[in-house]
Amino acid sequence: MHDAAWINANLATMVSGYGIQADGVIAVTNGKIDWVGPRSEWRGKAREEHDARGAWITPGLVDCHTHLVYAGNRAHEFELRLQGASYEEIARAGGGIASTVQATRAASEDHLVHLGKKRLQCWLAEGATAIEIKSGYGLDRDTELRMLRAARRLGGEMTVKTTFLGAHALPPEYAGRADDYIGFVCDDVLPAAAKQGLVDAVDAFCERIAFDVPQTSRVFEKARALGLPVKLHADQLSDSGGAALAASFRALSADHVEYSSEAGVEAMNREGTVAVLLPGAFYFLRETKFPPIDLLRKKRVPIALATDHNPGSSPVSSPLAILNMACTLFRLTPEEALAGMTRHAARALGLQASHGTLEVGKNADLALWDIGAPAELAYALGANPCVGRVRGGKILRAARAAADGAVSQENR
Repeated sequence: MHDAAWINANLATMVSGYGIQADGVIAVTNGKIDWVGPRSEWRGKAREEHDARGAWITPGLVDCHTHLVYAGNRAHEFELRLQGASYEEIARAGGGIASTVQATRAASEDHLVHLGKKRLQCWLAEGATAIEIKSGYGLDRDTELRMLRAARRLGGEMTVKTTFLGAHALPPEYAGRADDYIGFVCDDVLPAAAKQGLVDAVDAFCERIAFDVPQTSRVFEKARALGLPVKLHADQLSDSGGAALAASFRALSADHVEYSSEAGVEAMNREGTVAVLLPGAFYFLRETKFPPIDLLRKKRVPIALATDHNPGSSPVSSPLAILNMACTLFRLTPEEALAGMTRHAARALGLQASHGTLEVGKNADLALWDIGAPAELAYALGANPCVGRVRGGKILRAARAAADGAVSQENR
């Protein structure tokens, strides 16, 4: 006897490609998927049986790169960029990350949680069931820990993975002393965060406006000593060797990778490092250097997608918009895009054993969609066809209906 089952469903299991199972059934026990297959072979019984009414069911979406916890916004910088200033110029003039640091340091933990909960509703409404949230807008001990605690508190209706990003930018009190700041991060802040159980992974911004390869390596060595996996903001503005550095530490992911070289991509392939593309930042900053998509495909590097939600370079709150941007800007196929926000995104967070596909033994974290085919999720910019979310086998409310709610007549 299963706890629950969804019948009369079209399944995109995402195990390989879309992994389509038309007219399928998915059954759940103890919060885990324990049967997936065609309805013609279904012989089981469930305490609760839900008629999906022809809806498509996919794994819940996974957003593997966000900066969701922060205070303030940077709309004025948006105006400056439209007047001709570059992201790098604004950062060097004291704007950018530094301005968000000032606002975040002044915010209480409860206020950060309040702001985070409001933002998170957008992801919940669009079928997301797992998200990564970074620190990095404190750049001091107390605020970094406060951000990580706030992120942990957001894990009610969604799996939240926290990433320590203390090496995000150089705070003003360490101006001209980048090596000293990295020492502070490695000797004080990161150990304190790890001791309190607030860290799932460690990230850094390896770039000419942030930290160089030796400094980033020091952070990663400390992470390794603490038993924590790493990921990296790599090669966004220049080829700084970030992809190769990430791979040398067997990083979960290298993110951005617009300027990554063939040697860096080859290293990612050897070490199993996922490439996380961030089309929201590419779009918002009006970048022109495309990630090496064909090379990533050729070298068989898994391609994940994420919103990179943050107040300065990607104030994007829609995973579905990212699917469309990845296709229109980077020429990914809709199938590649959906894999990038399910199967490969889960791998980029180390969650491949529990999330990202509809397979027996995986968490019963599902999204139900009022669509006629999976490609529609990347097709209609601004649309939200999510009709339900399931987490751990339990139905949660979504934007339009419960998870056993109505599907439009045209898509039945």
